[in-house]
Amino acid sequence: MFRRGFLPNVGNLLAFEATARHGSVSRAAEELNLTQSAVSRQIQQLEESLGVSLFSRSRQRVVLTDVGRLYASQVRSTLSELSDATHQAIALAGTTGVLNLATLPTFGTRWLIPRIPDFFARHPGVTVNFGVRLVPFDFAAEPFDAAIHFGEPHWPGAVCELLRTEEVVPVCSPAYRERENLRSPQDLTCATLLQQSTRPTAWAEWFASVGVEASNPLRGPRFEQFAMVAQAAAAGLGAALIPHFLIADELASGRLDILFPESLVSGGAYYLVYPEHKAETPLLRSFRDWILDQTRQG
Repeated sequence: MFRRGFLPNVGNLLAFEATARHGSVSRAAEELNLTQSAVSRQIQQLEESLGVSLFSRSRQRVVLTDVGRLYASQVRSTLSELSDATHQAIALAGTTGVLNLATLPTFGTRWLIPRIPDFFARHPGVTVNFGVRLVPFDFAAEPFDAAIHFGEPHWPGAVCELLRTEEVVPVCSPAYRERENLRSPQDLTCATLLQQSTRPTAWAEWFASVGVEASNPLRGPRFEQFAMVAQAAAAGLGAALIPHFLIADELASGRLDILFPESLVSGGAYYLVYPEHKAETPLLRSFRDWILDQTRQG
C-alpha cells in the first residue's frame, strides 16, 4: 500500500531526472519544453518535500550529491516502469485478455510463433506478449503468467505440463558433408563440432550411443541458441546436433542434411509451466489446452 505523503509530484521527478541525466538545468529545460526557472523551481520543490539536497550548485553547474545519485537511479527506473505500464494499458484497449509468456528463443521462433495464429483465430481479441527466459525464475518476481521450460519437471510452486520430448539428430550442410567426406559416425571425430552452450555433453553422449570413441567431443565453437547452431551448420561451419522438430524448414529445403540415422533422445523435455494459483485462470487454461493439442499434432 502506498502512502500518498511519500509520493512526489511526477512533474518534479521528470525535471529532476532530466537534470540529473544531462547534468544541466538548461538542457533539461530544452528536453521538457520548459523554462530554466520552471525546472529549477520543480527541483527545489522536490528537495523541500524530501528534506535533502539532490544537487550541489556551483555557478551554472549542478552536480548530484551522493543521495541525489542514488535517488536518480531509482527514479529513472520507476519512471521507465510507469511509462511501460502506461503504453501497455493504452495498447490493450479493446482486447479481451493478455497472456505474458516466457519462452525459449528457438522454441519460440521456430515452433511456437508459426503456430500462434491458430490460437488467435480461436480466441480473437487476446494478446500474447512474448519474453525470453533460459532458466527457471520466480513467477512472483517476474511479469509472466506462464513459461516454456526445457529440462526436468521441477519448478517450485508451479505446475509442469509435458509438451514434448526431444530427439536430436546429427546434421550439416550438403557442401560440408562432401568436403569432409562424412560417410560414417567415425568420420565426425575429425569434423568441426558445433556446440550448443547449454548442452555441453551432447556430442559426447551421441558418440557413446553409436559406439564411437572421440578424443575430445567438447571441441568446436559454441553458440547460445539452437537457431544460431542451425544457421552455422547451414553455412557450412561444421556438424551439429539439433532437435529434429526445430529444423524442419532447413531439412525440407535441403540446406541441412541428416548425416546418419542414429539420433539421441535428450534427457530433458519441454514443459508448459505456470503458477499453481493460476491453474484455473480461463485464458491460461485456454492456452494450455491449445498448446497441448498442438504438440499432439506434431
